[in-house]
Amino acid sequence: MTRTLIALIKRDLNLAWRQGGGALLGTVFFAVAVVLFPLGVGPEPNTLARIAAGVLWVAALLAAVVSLDRLFEADHDDGSLDGLALLPLPFSLVVAAKCLAHWLASLLPVVIISPFLGLMMRLEGDALVALVLALLLGTPGLSFIGAIGAALAVGLRRAGALLSLLVLPLYIPALIFGVAAVEAARMGLDPAPHLMLLFGVTLFAVVIGTAAATAALKFDLE
Repeated sequence: MTRTLIALIKRDLNLAWRQGGGALLGTVFFAVAVVLFPLGVGPEPNTLARIAAGVLWVAALLAAVVSLDRLFEADHDDGSLDGLALLPLPFSLVVAAKCLAHWLASLLPVVIISPFLGLMMRLEGDALVALVLALLLGTPGLSFIGAIGAALAVGLRRAGALLSLLVLPLYIPALIFGVAAVEAARMGLDPAPHLMLLFGVTLFAVVIGTAAATAALKFDLE
């Protein structure tokens, strides 16, 4: 079972990188969105530091949404989803593996480049560390929460707007705790409580997101 799951994750990663760089679309969107803010509000360090946490987290949420439309759509279009449902392992594990592959391909690069963009937004020291930790703990939950919307929208034409409406409200808890962790560190407070709550949101998203996406996909396959 473990070998099958690893093979499935590798398959999705290879497909993500072969689709014309589509895996990096969210990362490019994240970088461009953050870079535009200093150009719009000016280079004043205190202003940038004050808005940095919110800007970076909102950009990360939008980057996640941008990359969600192909989570299940490609497999649905070419019929691979039916084959995946016939694999000798629970379909919920297949869905979880695809969500993990989505995070590795689309959102882990966001976490990797976040320190450089954080420095550009005048975050320093503990606040920068808190930003990276918050994104590392929170972004996996974005993939699993997003899987709910992606599964509900699979097979629909022009599902991008519907996907955003379904998913963005569900991202609010992660946004609140992620921003709070960075702001606490910036003000010299302990960000650990906020980080633990954020990790709790991610664990909840893994369970609920996997179950809801699995149910939606099974209904579509039937």
